[in-house]
Amino acid sequence: MTAASLELRDAPAWNAAALRLLGDTYTFAATGPRRYEDWARDVLAVLHRSVPDPRSWIRIDGDRTNPARHTAPGYPFDPPDSSELPRRLYPLEAEAAVAALAVMAEEWQSEPAPVRSRPDLNAGLEDARTLLDRYGPTARYWTNATAAASDPAPDFVAAGLQGTGSHGFLTSEYLNGLDLLDDLGLIAVNDDEVGVFWSFGAY
Repeated sequence: MTAASLELRDAPAWNAAALRLLGDTYTFAATGPRRYEDWARDVLAVLHRSVPDPRSWIRIDGDRTNPARHTAPGYPFDPPDSSELPRRLYPLEAEAAVAALAVMAEEWQSEPAPVRSRPDLNAGLEDARTLLDRYGPTARYWTNATAAASDPAPDFVAAGLQGTGSHGFLTSEYLNGLDLLDDLGLIAVNDDEVGVFWSFGAY
């Protein structure tokens, strides 16, 4: 099977998993090309929407056309520059990355059904695996969750979003009536692509 036919087969499954898992919450999910040895530069390009998805697969980005970006171009992000960005991130083991992505299906406040208590928990974890499978078995993962500072395999599912602290990557600008106060990010890096998944708490 050629790489092109493999992509045609995988794209619908990946797109469907992204929408099932992340389509109902305030999230960002995008992939960009790996162009630099310093992958932090590639991550920043994704956060600033300056590169397309290399495979033209779906992106989840409700703020792409938000007029708030006239004031804060990276909205809702205000990430550090590439030299500082890795200092706010911690490495994750692959299964912990799956769990971090799965809990992005939760709301930050007043979540009536945390992922850990949902009857479709395993289906959500499988969707998260489908998304991360795109980056292959040699992908490396990072998160801004502070729980990963001392443990590369924190139990994100047990903690849920409300129990997850992080280094913030969000703008402090008060725009369109929203305060952005909480976030959880996951970054996947391989030799060809960087995937960026982020969950936002806004009030």
